[in-house]
Amino acid sequence: MRKRDHNVLTNAASLLVCGLLAGVVVAAAAFPAVAMSGLAAKAGAETFGALPTELTVARAPQISYLLASDGKTPLATMYDENRRDVKLADISPYMQKAIIAAEDHDFYKHNGVDINGVARAFVNNQNESAGRQGASTLTMQYVRLAIAYSATHPADVVAATEDTSARKLREMRLALQVDKEFSKDEILTRYLNLASFGNGAYGIYAASQVYFGKPPSKLKIEEAALLAGMVKAPTTNDPTTKSGYPLALDRRNYVIQNMVTTKAITQQEADAAKATKLVVKDRRTPNGCVAANVNSWGFFCDYFYRWWMQQETFGSTSYDRERRLKSGGYTIVTSIDVQAQKGADKAVRKAKSENSKEAAMVAVVEPGTGRVRALAVNRQFKLDDPKNPKNKISSDPAKAKKKIRGNYPATVNPLLTGGDGITGYQAGSTFKIFSIVAALEKGIPLSYPFNAPQQFKSEYIIDSSSPAACKGTHFYCPTNSGLKAGGMQNMWSAFAQSVNTYFVPLQQQVGAENVVDAAKRAGIQFRASNDAKFAATKEAAHQWGAFTLGVSSTTPLDLANAYATLAADGKYCEPIPVQEIRDPEGNKLDIANPRCEKRFSTDVARAAVDAARCPVGDNSKTSKCGGSRTAGNVRGIVDAPVAGKSGTTDSEKTAALVAMTKQYSVAGIMADPDWPQTNVKMKHKEKDGINPPVYETLRDAMKGKPRINFEPPGQKISEGDQRSIPDVKCQPIETAKSRIKGAGFIPVVSDGKVASSCPAGTAAGTNPNNRQIKGGVVSIDVSSGGGGTPAGTNTPGQPGNGPGNGPGRPGGGGRPGG
Repeated sequence: MRKRDHNVLTNAASLLVCGLLAGVVVAAAAFPAVAMSGLAAKAGAETFGALPTELTVARAPQISYLLASDGKTPLATMYDENRRDVKLADISPYMQKAIIAAEDHDFYKHNGVDINGVARAFVNNQNESAGRQGASTLTMQYVRLAIAYSATHPADVVAATEDTSARKLREMRLALQVDKEFSKDEILTRYLNLASFGNGAYGIYAASQVYFGKPPSKLKIEEAALLAGMVKAPTTNDPTTKSGYPLALDRRNYVIQNMVTTKAITQQEADAAKATKLVVKDRRTPNGCVAANVNSWGFFCDYFYRWWMQQETFGSTSYDRERRLKSGGYTIVTSIDVQAQKGADKAVRKAKSENSKEAAMVAVVEPGTGRVRALAVNRQFKLDDPKNPKNKISSDPAKAKKKIRGNYPATVNPLLTGGDGITGYQAGSTFKIFSIVAALEKGIPLSYPFNAPQQFKSEYIIDSSSPAACKGTHFYCPTNSGLKAGGMQNMWSAFAQSVNTYFVPLQQQVGAENVVDAAKRAGIQFRASNDAKFAATKEAAHQWGAFTLGVSSTTPLDLANAYATLAADGKYCEPIPVQEIRDPEGNKLDIANPRCEKRFSTDVARAAVDAARCPVGDNSKTSKCGGSRTAGNVRGIVDAPVAGKSGTTDSEKTAALVAMTKQYSVAGIMADPDWPQTNVKMKHKEKDGINPPVYETLRDAMKGKPRINFEPPGQKISEGDQRSIPDVKCQPIETAKSRIKGAGFIPVVSDGKVASSCPAGTAAGTNPNNRQIKGGVVSIDVSSGGGGTPAGTNTPGQPGNGPGNGPGRPGGGGRPGG
């Protein structure tokens, strides 16, 4: 703030004159009939002495701008009032001179109150046939605006604008104070940034954008004159309306001629400006996510808005937070990656049209920061017009009977991120990764072998009437696809082939509660009420037998972030839609910084990622993936080191795929948000399945990015404590079991028999037949006699039988493994 040096005698004289004229001149402007009464003069003088001499100015509401991660690409704007403060140097000199010509010719001469102007208004207003004149200077008008914007109660706003002598008295007193505290240029700048110009434009920056589509520094004479002429009556003189256009034109020409009077321009310049046709653009600044720069980016914008509304930094109540966003004048660089977002938008719409009941949803998260780089779904982000609805009737039969419309092609629901009743979708076998993590944390290595049967009888208790129960029992009995046995598997090969009867036993061994806990730590939220009950306590989670097969609901964002946690060597980062937030003064806010913490050891995370390379066609030097992969083409399409997993649920009601590099984690889910129990089969590998949108998004996001390999896990966590298996060939079965158990292994006798040179009924060999981890399972093959080569040649990592059917949550039906 810069104080102006006034002559002391001049200031005193101004105060005295204002005091004397307060009850007469001002009253004359407002109440001509009583202007000359001695009572009014006395009351005015006494009142003036009691008026405040300090003006408290609150910052007027400012528009907030959302930009993409490049700091340049516009995403959206949010505001209560479309205003952006600018410096005087950024305002055209013509605009500065035009507002003075329109409102206050002597602005640079008086001390905030124009005594001559007050006197002229008094004389004029005695003539009933003459139009009413005011005597407000630009400084007094600024005071009026400042009081209104600083008001904390509606009554204060009324008091700041009502046509009374008390209000004018206060304006005079405060105008004198403001004129001492600020330079004339500062007052002019503040006024131009506060004034309303109609059509939702507050301040000169917004006005020049709305009416002329240009910054205020580029305003020409005729444009500046038009805007200057509007502040008196922005609604009446609205050039965008049929009735207001001629009035705005007359007012513009009046201001132009006044600019000649004030010697701001020449008569020749004025004539040329008046001859210029009045053309306005009427470009109201878009407001909110439904008016995002690109409609499909509205889903990301909405996620940002919901995130902001949860941040206590911006206020203790939701009202406070929304006001901060829409009036705080922030410049927000969001995390949206234009390249990744465009790729995701193209991919989901290529797979499914906006009119499809199936929603192809893709979320992209950056490992190590949690920054959300893209959110895409084959929907329009907008509300369906209830007066002219375009959305299809809901796919849910119950709602369809009532003619209730669904959420396609248009919706503003958070399909990708959850909330407002969106609890998520089952992601199938993508959840098997959490069993791997829990097992690794218990010291079970990736090489852990298990002879996966066609059906596994677990210890989990479910309803005996469930199709997932073993016949005649209440035990949960998952199966594989086609009712085929999985064979001897390790974590690499079982994950690559998605063998259900490997992962349910693995979960049972480490404790389902620990698998659920691993999912929580990775970032999976349990929004569905039934899921939340199972996840609430260790006791409840312990019986969640089908959890490893992905029967819990999740969102594409949670799933992408959970896998990103592993790609970041076990560092969990809260998903965040921003990378920089600056206030109007340019100060950075710390709230935009990543919020991360270590949740898994580096060894565990790297080992889990090593297993996750198998399903998507990648390998490390330590991998033992076997031959079959559920999404083996991803590696070649992305052309970078990748990890991930596919997932399918019961009757293929949903389909999912995660694919990630060190830079991006992409999760896609295809489902029907309107009717989770859809009778439509969701697809994977087909062009209208979920796989193409995921790997095409990752491929496009990776264009121009360096190829960074995943760090391989250590030998101990990969191979474990390997020990030699004793030779039990041709020994009695009980002897063989005893020797194997004594060597630190778990002996299991195979159900079938194999031809060998050993006597029938004895041990033909073991599987594996060489080395095994301490505590691992060793299968004993029983000889049928008849000669031949002893068994024991089947080793971990052999191709299995592909994705398998698995059960639902306790009491539920079957769930494919995917």
